[in-house]
Amino acid sequence: MTMASVTEPTEVFDRVSTAPSVMDVLRRRVDGGYALDAFGADPQLQDLVAPIANRMVRVELTGAEHIPAVGPATLVANRGYGLAEPFVLATAVRTAVGRRLRIEGAPPLPIARDLAYKLGALGFHADDVRAALQAGHLVGLPLAPTWWRTGAGAPPREVMLACTGAPMIPVAIKPGGPFNLALRPWQVIVGEPITIPKSAGTGDPLAAAELGDRVRRAVRALLGDAPNA
Repeated sequence: MTMASVTEPTEVFDRVSTAPSVMDVLRRRVDGGYALDAFGADPQLQDLVAPIANRMVRVELTGAEHIPAVGPATLVANRGYGLAEPFVLATAVRTAVGRRLRIEGAPPLPIARDLAYKLGALGFHADDVRAALQAGHLVGLPLAPTWWRTGAGAPPREVMLACTGAPMIPVAIKPGGPFNLALRPWQVIVGEPITIPKSAGTGDPLAAAELGDRVRRAVRALLGDAPNA
């Protein structure tokens, strides 16, 4: 298997490509002619799975202009069902700017964790988030220690400090129906980037707590402004 090095251009793994055929994916697995990036993501597998996710959920995106077309940023979102929100947010990002989203917080189970890494997840560590942002990626971050709780809580301070070198963008996600049912689409509302105080980059935990509170209030405001909130 061809392993990608951290020196390869970020665009190789950041930009969405045309979905490959199942046979092409299988052939490359047999031949070993596919690449993983420095975080374990498999772009070919991501591009194969993405159309399936698009058919499973219908997403209405508001505020797409706030998602950077290039460069690093952190998309901080509320969490609800835990499993669906990362896929919905990644689908919205792919549709809006043609980029792959790195989701912070891979599940702890070995098999599920390995698959999540291949689909773009990061480890639940501030260092992983910092490294992904330094490499120029978009990172999806739950507004809590995990994706497994509902509402808009408070993200860990150490993760907030890891995100201070890039724009921080609040996102509200409202649940909808699966498999493109006409009952209600998923709604993704992207807010304006939050201005990060200069002191947040010094390792000050109080500055990190203040930043976490600001992004939490911003997400709650977007949830309140969302249709049918």
